[in-house]
Parts: sequence; C-alpha cells; structure tokens
Amino acid sequence: MNNILIQWYERAVAQCKRLDFLALLAIRLYLIPVIYVGAHSKVMGFAGTVAWFGAPVSEGGLNLPFPTLLAFLAAGTEVLGCICIALGLFTRIMAIPTIFLMSVASAMVHWKHGWDAIATGSMEATLRLNGFIEWLAANFPGRYNYITELGDPVMLNNGMEFAATYFVMLLVLLVYGGGRYVSLDYWLKRAVNRGAVRPQAA
Repeated sequence: MNNILIQWYERAVAQCKRLDFLALLAIRLYLIPVIYVGAHSKVMGFAGTVAWFGAPVSEGGLNLPFPTLLAFLAAGTEVLGCICIALGLFTRIMAIPTIFLMSVASAMVHWKHGWDAIATGSMEATLRLNGFIEWLAANFPGRYNYITELGDPVMLNNGMEFAATYFVMLLVLLVYGGGRYVSLDYWLKRAVNRGAVRPQAA
C-alpha cells in the first residue's frame, strides 16, 4: 500500500514538473506591472528622483552620493528589467541587478518601517486613523459614507513585506530562468543548440 502511494505521489510530482513553466510565467506576469510602475515613475519624474536620492535624510531624502548617476542606473535597471522579464529574455542576467535594486530599496527605504506594508490594527497610525473615522461618522455621516462605501481606509506602513516578496520572486527567476516554451531564453537556447549540432552531424 505504501509503495502504491509513493508511486502515485511521484507520478503526480512528475506531472506537475511538466507544468513548471506556468509557475515561472505567472511570476513574470506578476512582476511586470510592479517593475513598470517603478520604472515609469523614475523616468517620467527623473528630476524628482534625483532630488529624492540626493536630499538629506532629515528632509525625507536618501542622502546618496552622485544622485543623478544613481537615479539613471536605477531607472535603467527597472526599464531593462521590465522589458527582459516580460519577454523572458536574459531573465537570469537581469534578475541580478533587479535583486540588488530591491535589496537596496529594502535596506534604505523600507527597513526602518519594519515588516508590514499596511499598518496593522495595533499600530499607532491605525489607531489614529480609526479615531478619525469614528469622529467623521459621528459628525459628518455623509462624508463618512462617501469615504467608506468602497472599502475600509487603511494606513500605509511602507514596510519590507512587498519588497521581500518581489526579492523572493526574482530569486526564483534567477535560479530557474524564464521558463520553457514561454520565454525567448528557451527558444534562443534551442536555436543555439541546434546550430551547434549541425556541424557535428555533417
């Protein structure tokens, strides 16, 4: 009985492995809009990005040296990363600088806010927001209904949660690539291998 279960499990795993490219495609599709938003904001607001990189920490900046160069490198990494991950082209190569960029962002921007991206119910920011919402409901019910009819307001905590999630996804792409059938990397490799075999056959 145990052998039958083990064999059944191994066959099921083998079938799942045949579809592993779908998981890698799903990760890429998830990351495309995430990276695009960052790339678009840096390119379209390049002057603001440079100012943010160079401004002192006391003014809400990152106080980085060579802010123009670093802003250009960050924007370029996200633009190329978005294109390459979308096409599945040089996926492993582009995952490396994108992972580095995520790591820097986590350390310099998100680390000080802890883990949670959205403030939890016990955080002071959420308690203050809830107090304001209760006051609004008691004194201005019409405005309260207008604000809450689409969902409960939340307070952004800007912690490491999302950045760490993207880091793990990029790490998977670094290890496994863009996936069979659904990436240009796969078809380029097939073309190169086919070209390498032909002279030997001749």
